[in-house]
Amino acid sequence: MIKKLVLLVAGLAAAATLLGSGIAAAAPVAVMGGGSGIIIDDKFECTLTTIGNDGAGRLVGITAGHCGGPGSVVKAESNTSLGVIGRFTSSIEELDYAVIEFDRSKVVPVNRVGNATITGIGLPAAFPNIVCKEGRTTGNTCGLAYGDIFGSNVETWSQMCVIEGDSGAPVVIGSTLVGMVNAYLLAPCVGPEVGTNITTILDDINARGGVGAGYRPI
Repeated sequence: MIKKLVLLVAGLAAAATLLGSGIAAAAPVAVMGGGSGIIIDDKFECTLTTIGNDGAGRLVGITAGHCGGPGSVVKAESNTSLGVIGRFTSSIEELDYAVIEFDRSKVVPVNRVGNATITGIGLPAAFPNIVCKEGRTTGNTCGLAYGDIFGSNVETWSQMCVIEGDSGAPVVIGSTLVGMVNAYLLAPCVGPEVGTNITTILDDINARGGVGAGYRPI
């Protein structure tokens, strides 16, 4: 009887160990999408424009180029305890965008953050479209698009509230991604805001090749 009891206790202990290890196996992850806050090199706060897969199957994202340079490390503002979840692979000063390669083991990509949902890529906004952005600092704000006032087919001006930390925020018409937030002129939340068109960014990424080429959002 004593031997049976010992065996029963041992069996229960083994089962508990197995159950415990199953629970512990679920490692914490960061839920990231266009509009998520990111911390670069433990110094700068910016916003992720979009996240998805490139042509080689890598999990990549895009943000403003002035947020960091090649090799800069990225943490999720929502869960900094995860440590580094990605790194800047390129940062293009001329168009002010950067490509981030994420660690799939630490990131769950989503197409909705806050009040912004991204279901596709679209052409630049033109007057009198209403555009909206989702930024880590000022959240979701909308305004009138003025279009590309210089005719360069590179950037779009709009009347949205943006301030520091909103850099990289996705600019959408409905659920279509059309650009990113790069800067404001005159005064914060007075504007106007100016941002690079997403089609210009993706064309440049594809022309350069490497990480990010063939990008498609989640």
